[in-house]
Amino acid sequence: MQIRILGSAAGGGFPQWNCNCANCDGFRKGTLNASARTQSSIAVSEDGVHWILCNASPDIRAQLAGFDAMQPARALRDTGINAVLLCDSQVDHTTGLLMLREGLPLDVWCTAQVHEDLSSGFPLFRMLTHWNGGPQWHEVPCTDQQSFSIPCAPSLRLTAIPLLSNAPPYSPRRNNPHPGDNIGLFIEDTRSGETVMYAPGLGQPDEQILQWMRKADTLLVDGTVWHDDEMLRCEVGTRTGQEMGHLAQSGPGGMIEVLDTMPARRKVLIHINNTNPILDEDSPERAVLTRHGIEVSFDGMHLDMGVPL
Repeated sequence: MQIRILGSAAGGGFPQWNCNCANCDGFRKGTLNASARTQSSIAVSEDGVHWILCNASPDIRAQLAGFDAMQPARALRDTGINAVLLCDSQVDHTTGLLMLREGLPLDVWCTAQVHEDLSSGFPLFRMLTHWNGGPQWHEVPCTDQQSFSIPCAPSLRLTAIPLLSNAPPYSPRRNNPHPGDNIGLFIEDTRSGETVMYAPGLGQPDEQILQWMRKADTLLVDGTVWHDDEMLRCEVGTRTGQEMGHLAQSGPGGMIEVLDTMPARRKVLIHINNTNPILDEDSPERAVLTRHGIEVSFDGMHLDMGVPL
């Protein structure tokens, strides 16, 4: 199994186009030791040829251009993407479907709740029917933790794990989330036995979620904010991390404490907000992560499961 980090930032990317927080301003001035990042998305493959796109970022065109496997050039029109799997219906994880319209029809896998949001409040599915019939929807089971596979990667067994997070503003379940609004993915390579837990929108890890995290060889999880009140501290927003559906890294019960209890060989943060001090590679916060054996993902990071570090 191979995983490519196409985008490692939260919504808006880094630097965010209209933000002059310390991170964004420092990056533009060249005073911050950091790398630019596009909005969160990964690609997963069993063979390095056929790829499942997990979340379709608004930055998808640039992300595909930066990864040669996405254009194998076997025909006049070609792509390495064989399916799309959506973990939620948030703008920064779904708008990329619009950029993929020339490649429709395309198999898109998501829960019934995500499909409802993308057919009503943010009607991408209905809009895209004008291009060769639009996305071909396949329902992801998430209430009974039933595993499934996608035809382009039959050796990868996928399980959708309902996450305690929030639904987007255009969802009728906003501030009243239901199972299926936001999922993590437990991915097992049935050939090698290697396992990955992917959860970019992890707000409250309950015991069920923690049990799945303990089973994973690699954790690729929410790295949105360092402080729960980070947006308020930076004076660029009014909501806490918890209100947005994200668990902060620092503090009692934070992601660092959670990851410290996990036996995974690799622990990697993804979906990093532009305000998070861990973007600065010289920051004390980045040093804390290093001491705890926690990595920070970056655009273009490649995880080859089964290959030792």
